Amino acid sequence: MTDIPAITLPPGTSDHEGVYQRLRAAIMTGVFAPDTTLTLQGLADALCCSQTPVREAVRRLSSEHAIEVLENRRMRIPAMTAQKFEEILSLRITVEVHAARRALPYVSDVAIADMADLDSRVDAAIAAGDQMGVTAYNQAFHRRLYTVNPHQTTMPVVESIWLQLGPFQRQVVDQGLKYYVQDRHRQILDALRRRDGPMLGDAILNDITDGIAISGRRFLSQISRPAVPAG
Repeated sequence: MTDIPAITLPPGTSDHEGVYQRLRAAIMTGVFAPDTTLTLQGLADALCCSQTPVREAVRRLSSEHAIEVLENRRMRIPAMTAQKFEEILSLRITVEVHAARRALPYVSDVAIADMADLDSRVDAAIAAGDQMGVTAYNQAFHRRLYTVNPHQTTMPVVESIWLQLGPFQRQVVDQGLKYYVQDRHRQILDALRRRDGPMLGDAILNDITDGIAISGRRFLSQISRPAVPAG
């Protein structure tokens, strides 16, 4: 079983909630690739806990489409198809452009500085070849923006999308393709400093389409291409 990294949890977090959040973060950042088979005992060993909180975490994550529960108590990370990828991608663009524009009136210079620091961490992770770090810091960058809106209700939807994309990003990287092709975070930061809504929406769109969209489509086209007969 793959190691599941520890995460920082708020004080007072229950054991059951901690197991759920840790497993959720692992899936979201691509610790597991699509089609990975999971077992309750294997997850319990990796999380250093009993099967009881793992069983509850799996139940919650299956309702978020992050884990498939099959017959005979088998579990796996869902596979990605070209059609499913396009649906998720379209939803991600729609939701995150909306979230960014709604957050814009509440963005402060402090928030922009925090995001600039997170962007630097993304760059450092890229330089180090730490693809899971790239994913985690990229998500933190976007989360910092969307959550400045005190009235936002989109983050559960956004994170549900990230849950379904995280394992696929891992699969893309494992095949030698980069899913973070071009850094559009500077464009996002520039739009925030200008308080320019249309520019911000375009920057979010470009960040998504120049990232996982390009490499994801390329990978899916490769695995769906029929084999050429020898000779």
